[in-house]
Amino acid sequence: MKSLCLLLGLLLSLSACARDLLNPPPPKLPYDRWSIGMLAPNYMEVWVESVDVLDQRGLAYYNVHGGITSIQNPPNNAGDPRGWPERPGSGKIMPITNVDLPEIVFVRWQSLVEPQTYHVRINIPAWVREEMLKPREVFCAWRGADDIKYRDAITLGLAPGGIAKAWLTGGCLEPIEIGRFVGKIHPEGPYNGTSNGKHRPLSPEAKAYVDSHDIPYDSW
Repeated sequence: MKSLCLLLGLLLSLSACARDLLNPPPPKLPYDRWSIGMLAPNYMEVWVESVDVLDQRGLAYYNVHGGITSIQNPPNNAGDPRGWPERPGSGKIMPITNVDLPEIVFVRWQSLVEPQTYHVRINIPAWVREEMLKPREVFCAWRGADDIKYRDAITLGLAPGGIAKAWLTGGCLEPIEIGRFVGKIHPEGPYNGTSNGKHRPLSPEAKAYVDSHDIPYDSW
């Protein structure tokens, strides 16, 4: 009987551990959520197939973001795709809820102007997570007043050649560069939810630009 009770206790303990792993408690952050944003240089259109996150607890979250990025395609080739903005915005933003701060971000995307499919691993240093937890007093021009803000967003810039740039951003605060990363060509090629193996088409504005200009690979 004693052995049976011990066995039952062990099974209940294992069951509780399994339940905790499947349903981890919410992370303890000073805000309800952090975010991932995505952008691309003018005309250098991107389709993000997946963004996956490994958080600092070691838990993996798949497909937390995807689709088109924030981009500007001025008509008549009036834009310049070279380089990155001096003060990048947050990009196309996606709130990330019930996920602890990121340790690694994995991105798979289609660079439509080449066309090519890339994947990249972006390691998030400890100093980034530390900064994400620090409240900062800043003057917000849109409010005309001081406010307390956090750098609570990771913004990803994706460019041809498999180049990825990451910044730490937050409302009214100056962005901080995390790093530049070089991805690899994905061996499986594009994935659109079908098996046709084709990249998505360019918009007319982007196609007009790449038909008349070289892709400025060295500028990112």
